[in-house]
Amino acid sequence: QVQLVESGGGLVQAGGSLRLSCGASGRTFSSYDMGWFRQAPGKEREFVAAINWSGGSTYYADSVKGRFTISRDNAKNTVYLQMNNLKPEDTAVYFCAAGYGLRTGDYNYDYWGQGTQVTVSS
Repeated sequence: QVQLVESGGGLVQAGGSLRLSCGASGRTFSSYDMGWFRQAPGKEREFVAAINWSGGSTYYADSVKGRFTISRDNAKNTVYLQMNNLKPEDTAVYFCAAGYGLRTGDYNYDYWGQGTQVTVSS
């Protein structure tokens, strides 16, 4: 079992940057593929980015490609989401999730964090 805790959210102006972190408990973190999702008010949760267990493969939603970078440090049991050139439409609660398979569907992930709020002002 894996417990996930996100941090790093906050309020930023459009064009700014934030780095989200997701710390995991448990010795099996390095065996999981990891994903970031987000949910804006009144909208469904959507896929943002995913990274495989080794960090060698990544996948991004078109809406964030070229602006966001997912990475992981298995020695620190942590996955990151570097977000640059933020836009007001990036405002959402961001969740990290652990599962198997570099997938975009949230049903493919078994463990979830509680989320961290990102607000981008115009």
